[in-house]
Amino acid sequence: MGHAVVHFEIVGPDGEALQKYYADLFGWQIDANNPQKYGMVQPLEPGIGGGVGPSPTGAAMVTFYVQTDDLQASLDKAENLGGKTVQEPMDIPDGPSVAMFADPQGNVVGLVSGM
Repeated sequence: MGHAVVHFEIVGPDGEALQKYYADLFGWQIDANNPQKYGMVQPLEPGIGGGVGPSPTGAAMVTFYVQTDDLQASLDKAENLGGKTVQEPMDIPDGPSVAMFADPQGNVVGLVSGM
């Protein structure tokens, strides 16, 4: 059975500027009323929701997140197929658990469980 893409993320050094840019560009409703100032983008049919905000590393990056029941098993499979773990599984406060891997060509993909 396949795994669905359930979330996208756009981060960069100035999260507030990115939130304004994408809200103005696409008319997205972005709610960044939280301590991390991470802007949650409400999904528009037929699309998915996502997030726009500050980068924890300061680097600009666009990522999509794939739903999985077992983060570690998915990371292990990604590595067995030639990828590498970028972020070990971690719990987001009041949210899901996430992890990240890089595919064999260096593209970073997120995994999410409990969403």
